[in-house]
Amino acid sequence: MGKVGAAGGSPARLSALLAGAGLLVLCVPGACGGGSCCPQLPPGSAPRWAPTPGGFLRQGPRGRAAATPLPLLGRPLFAVAPGDRALSLERAPGTGASVAVAPRSGRRRRSEADPGKAERGEGASRSPRGVLRDGGQQEPGTLERDPDKATRFRMEELRLTSTTFALTGDSAHNQAMVHWSGHNSSVILILTKLYDYNLGSITESSLWRSTDYGTTYEKLNDKVGLKTILSYLYVCPTNKRKIMLLTDPEIESSLLISSDEGATYQKYRLNFYIQSLLFHPKQEDWILAYSQDQKLYSSAEFGRRWQLIQEGVVPNRFYWSVMGSNKEPDLVHLEARTVDGHSQYLTCRMQNCTEANRNKPFPGYIDPDSLIVQDDYVFVQLTSGGRPHYYVSYRRNAFAQMKLPKYALPKDMHVISTDENQVFAAVQEWNQNDTYNLYISDTRGVYFTLALENVQSSRGPEGNIMIDLYEVAGIKGMFLANKKIDNQVKTFITYNKGRDWRLLQAPDTDLRGDPVQCLLPYCSLHLHLKVSENPYTSGIIASRDTAPSIIVASGNIGSELSDSDISMFVSSDAGNTWRQIFEEEHSVLYLDQGGVLVAMKHTSLPIRHLWLSFDEGRSWSKYSFTSIPLFVDGVLGEPGEETLIMTVFGHFSHRSEWQLVKVDYKSIFDRRCAEEDYRPWQLHSQGEACIMGAKRIYKKRKSERKCMQGKYAGAMESEPCVCTEADFDCDYGYERHSNGQCLPAFWFNPSSLSKDCSLGQSYLNSTGYRKVVSNNCTDGVREQYTAKPQKCPGKAPRGLRIVTADGKLTAEQGHNVTLMVQLEEGDVQRTLIQVDFGDGIAVSYVNLSSMEDGIKHVYHNVGIFRVTVQVDNSLGSDSAVLYLHVTCPLEHVHLSLPFVTTKNKEVNATAVLWPSQVGTLTYVWWYGNNTEPLITLEGSISFKFTSEGMNTITVQVSAGNAILQDTKTIAVYEEFRSLRLSFSPNLDDYNPDIPEWRRDISRVIKKSLVEATGIPAQHILVAVLPGLPTAAELFVLPYQDPSGENKQSAEDLEQISELLIHKLNQNSMHFELKPGVQILVHAAHLTAAPLVDLTPTHSGSAMLMLLSVVFVGLAVFVIYKFKRKYFHSC
Repeated sequence: MGKVGAAGGSPARLSALLAGAGLLVLCVPGACGGGSCCPQLPPGSAPRWAPTPGGFLRQGPRGRAAATPLPLLGRPLFAVAPGDRALSLERAPGTGASVAVAPRSGRRRRSEADPGKAERGEGASRSPRGVLRDGGQQEPGTLERDPDKATRFRMEELRLTSTTFALTGDSAHNQAMVHWSGHNSSVILILTKLYDYNLGSITESSLWRSTDYGTTYEKLNDKVGLKTILSYLYVCPTNKRKIMLLTDPEIESSLLISSDEGATYQKYRLNFYIQSLLFHPKQEDWILAYSQDQKLYSSAEFGRRWQLIQEGVVPNRFYWSVMGSNKEPDLVHLEARTVDGHSQYLTCRMQNCTEANRNKPFPGYIDPDSLIVQDDYVFVQLTSGGRPHYYVSYRRNAFAQMKLPKYALPKDMHVISTDENQVFAAVQEWNQNDTYNLYISDTRGVYFTLALENVQSSRGPEGNIMIDLYEVAGIKGMFLANKKIDNQVKTFITYNKGRDWRLLQAPDTDLRGDPVQCLLPYCSLHLHLKVSENPYTSGIIASRDTAPSIIVASGNIGSELSDSDISMFVSSDAGNTWRQIFEEEHSVLYLDQGGVLVAMKHTSLPIRHLWLSFDEGRSWSKYSFTSIPLFVDGVLGEPGEETLIMTVFGHFSHRSEWQLVKVDYKSIFDRRCAEEDYRPWQLHSQGEACIMGAKRIYKKRKSERKCMQGKYAGAMESEPCVCTEADFDCDYGYERHSNGQCLPAFWFNPSSLSKDCSLGQSYLNSTGYRKVVSNNCTDGVREQYTAKPQKCPGKAPRGLRIVTADGKLTAEQGHNVTLMVQLEEGDVQRTLIQVDFGDGIAVSYVNLSSMEDGIKHVYHNVGIFRVTVQVDNSLGSDSAVLYLHVTCPLEHVHLSLPFVTTKNKEVNATAVLWPSQVGTLTYVWWYGNNTEPLITLEGSISFKFTSEGMNTITVQVSAGNAILQDTKTIAVYEEFRSLRLSFSPNLDDYNPDIPEWRRDISRVIKKSLVEATGIPAQHILVAVLPGLPTAAELFVLPYQDPSGENKQSAEDLEQISELLIHKLNQNSMHFELKPGVQILVHAAHLTAAPLVDLTPTHSGSAMLMLLSVVFVGLAVFVIYKFKRKYFHSC
């Protein structure tokens, strides 16, 4: 994995690639005043090595095409990899001299030549500091101590064969996308666009096509529609003749499809807006399209017709089937969200993805944005108990939990590679912050062992985690990594997939040939392991499959990796030795299978020269590729094996059109290489020829020959080595000690047997070692270190556990709960298992294998159940207990308490629940002026109020993940009067007996009483009681001015009560419920205590009947007068 650097601060054209679509983007951050105005990377377009936030690092699917440009990186990148090729360029208006390449942020660079001189071509022949000019003449002020080891630069200016073509009429266009078919095709397509930063949309576009390798271009706007605005260009990865153009969705949503390399097009309208595309790896007409509203569509006709597969698909989490692992080539893997926000892993056929035909390979839900389908592996993540757990399926078999060392306790995991039937993962453990540990797995991806600790990480421009790890192309098992040691970052190299690591030996001499004093381990060479997000372009480090011995990278010599004094280094023997080739950063392009290296300086000035090396960087010749200095926006190499034609994209000034310079390198070669032009070269590591269990000898062109290699020669021969201890890594649960031996970790019991091991069967008894995956050694210590089959001995059960499948201690009433029985040791085939669910039901099983999918049970009551499991065999027994909380969803909470109470009088408050039995609950009470709540396990509390006024009481009831609450207001006074009200019977016909209706009717009654009596509203409180017949309580309250004066006495309250009774007795109190429905209000009697709203249901009527019996001897209209200071009965 390469780490991606942030963009530089000054305006510059920056480059990146749309993964799989071959779309390279160059644009200018800061062109609209702040950050970048360039479009951002959409879901589904991450490059192969780029991580995604959270959960896993995903290796981007091959062939995925994005709908918008990538984040910007801050320098020009050089495309050289085979495959489809599309370069996207961008320039921003009004940026002055159309600066092309920015220095990276935080890097110290040497001063540039005068810009005016550069425009005039002056100063261009300035030789690198301290090097030899052509003919061996030494520059003044340099000391040449070892000319044979100095990097030689030939300063005589040579000329490359080139032609220039201007895209006339597109000078205002600030974006371009380029596709070069390659593979014996001379066709190049270019889409230029004017992106309006203020509108955030594309306002103009032009389509250009060349049929002569870029010498001339034809404008095709009339063939796609003069008024059509194009936004993106896509290429089928399995058939480069098939082209797809996407129109700007702000104007219309359409596709233009070509089957003849863009010569002619057919237009098809869409009823959705495409955000990203994923082409099938084998079937050229099969495409998945992800829409802006998170729907996934499929087409079996290269976009001519579309069919909806699934709604609610998680961005970037959909995949085609992997050939060899899936039987159906049209199978689609996807992560979809349910209506309640959970994520599920689903599979279905592209043309038949109905609910009935969808499969769920992983039982239950997974963590959002965690599905990865990569090669033979499927990964998901599930968090329980606050810890993430990772699961893997190998070759689409049942999922197994990934096993890291017991106390790794990962906070984060990124899958880096799944090549060669092995998983390479970066894990951030509980005690790490900015570093990760590298782990490598067995073939199934289940058991992981440590490969390297404390690898440096950083955040990319999109906030994603970037791991400082680089896999060297062309050599199996070779990696470079930046490790943090005592706050210093150092570069290490391995040739055997992380089994052994060492520091890089610094060059013996510098660029001038002066000796370099650098002694291991105090001083070494350190490299920046950043790669371009464009897999077709050069980053700060580069290697190629067709040139397995050559590595080019930027870095420094010293005690640690530094961002200053950066130079360029090359290794021509696969990292054993290194040479300094430039003292400033350059981008390097591999030509002719790596037989020729092309270097172009990173600079913000226009250039007209580049450097060529025919001898793996030992000497360089200066070539001009254009007569006029060019601000370089990007470089694209010819696809295919030879890469002998290159197109340079740029501008002569910020107002000029796009200039396309075609550079043909064929003229620099004398002839094609013959057998006598090659020499053998043996791959080795510090003299050790056995690498990954084999000796490999490659063909290399002799450095003095300038012949063209053509097709990649590859290795001449490969011979297996005799196995030694170096070919074996420590097995899971073992750690390598200082003497080189693999011994059990303190937490691992080597005598533990597989749970599937039964008496009479066999198992593989580990020796503590396992052969490095893909290692080809034979014989030697292979037999000694390989796990041996051994008969399973009878063993008593030990380490029994019972857990729920989701790791929770709760279950829902009336729903299936899955219980898993786990046993560390014991003869599982001859074991009796008894499970008691704690609700009167028990089951028995004869062996554990019949319980692999778990035990399902339904609880019909709520409560806490004691689940026990007993395991017995002829050698012993073991038992385990699980306390399971069974609940049902809480639907409603009603707080019951008096409407009015007296000061310093104890008040009871009760939380009434529906349903009444929901399991274990927690009650949180807030009342009065208390700043801290009262937390109880009971649904009732008692409390007192010591001051008068209106007080709010809130109860929150917590049931599992749900919290419900209710709030009521209670009036507190030293004295008050209360009067029972009754109503004409027709009110009962309209009483739904719900709290909202009672509150509204109470307000209507109060308004009627105030209008009929003239009593101020502050004196009256009306509360309609629950139940039938409808009744209410009328409270007469004292009123006090805000100043504290004019407080009513008991006599005043009695007078108000008498006035109310008088009006009520005259049958003059009524209100209109609805047109034509009049309701009469009567006085029933005065009471000595306020009534309580007990429940929202009809149970309140029982209390009313009880009170009626108590006061049966009183006349209905008799006024009960009383006077007291304290109501002890309240």
